[in-house]
Amino acid sequence: MKDENLIEIKNLYLNFYTYDGVVKALDGIDLNIKKGEILGLVGETGCGKSVTSLSTLAMVISPGSIESGQIEIDLGKQKVDILNLNEYDLLRIRGEEIAMIFQEPRAALNPVYSVADQIGEVYLHHRKEEMIKAALSELERDMKKATGFKRSIYKYEISLLQKMLKNPKSLTVRFVSKIPILRRFQNRIKRVIRKETVQLLGLLRIPDPERVVNMYPHELSGGMAQRVVIAMALTCNPTMLIADEPTTNLDVTVQMQILFLIKELKEKLRSSILYVTHDLGVVAEVCERVGVMYAGSVVEVADVMTFFKKPLHPYAQALLESIPRPGKDFVSIPGTVPSLIDPVEGCRFYDRCRYAMEMCPKVKPQLIEVEKEHKVACHLYHEG
Repeated sequence: MKDENLIEIKNLYLNFYTYDGVVKALDGIDLNIKKGEILGLVGETGCGKSVTSLSTLAMVISPGSIESGQIEIDLGKQKVDILNLNEYDLLRIRGEEIAMIFQEPRAALNPVYSVADQIGEVYLHHRKEEMIKAALSELERDMKKATGFKRSIYKYEISLLQKMLKNPKSLTVRFVSKIPILRRFQNRIKRVIRKETVQLLGLLRIPDPERVVNMYPHELSGGMAQRVVIAMALTCNPTMLIADEPTTNLDVTVQMQILFLIKELKEKLRSSILYVTHDLGVVAEVCERVGVMYAGSVVEVADVMTFFKKPLHPYAQALLESIPRPGKDFVSIPGTVPSLIDPVEGCRFYDRCRYAMEMCPKVKPQLIEVEKEHKVACHLYHEG
């Protein structure tokens, strides 16, 4: 199973159309994410990591535009190109198949809604039918024990839930939902969702989840808020999670708790995870493979052990050399990241590379497999 690809990004080009010019943000990205693995995506700020992750959800922020390429996802029975889906199918994919854990949890949470409301909204949007069936099962069980007027109330609620299950937009359901005293049947669904939410928060090791579901974002600590965002992402048991630097603004001890939690969830839920970060220490801790990005291009892909022992691309080598080590001088990468408004045709790292050749700025190196499961985009490894 591990050798099967869940997501395949092929030749992806993405531009941002600004007043200063066309920013060529992604330059022919090729990347695959296997089933059940954690793939780390690393690189300097502005190299295109977050844009790549958002593209897998077809969520390109204006004035961005995907010019060409494919993003195929394996749905079990078939593979579909996310970029060719209509809005209805995209809404189903987002949440049910691919979910995202955002970098800043407080920006992802609505300050005027409680935790129960925000996680409950995801249940209602993606798992409404399942929640109605669970509510029906509870009502039918309670009705067997009830007598008299209470039994009549339960029958009324069951009939409405059955109609809601058959046709949520039926005239009867819509009419009853407008009248406060009659719409109490919806309370049963809310109780089921609350129960599911409490169980999910417990899975994420949040202490006293019964109390936390009633809290608002401003009442949560940084680590707690991040766990709530992770809970929202896990609501539909997605096949892939995108974690966009989820520990950046947390203190070291909470960072470790979140990292161990992500590893634990991956084993329990058997999901694939795309972990976006600039921290190589995090990559060494949680990831199985790593993709290195530079100025909108993937320059190297390898398993974690191979990458740290034997990096091939000059940028990857320089990146590892720049990590501070006791007893060794700090070595920085010379130069700066090039402007993506008018980049060179060839390798975008050439002006900072110690091995630069005459052909480097003119000819773009292709991402080729040099060793098994080890790919690099550099002319040093091309024949001739």
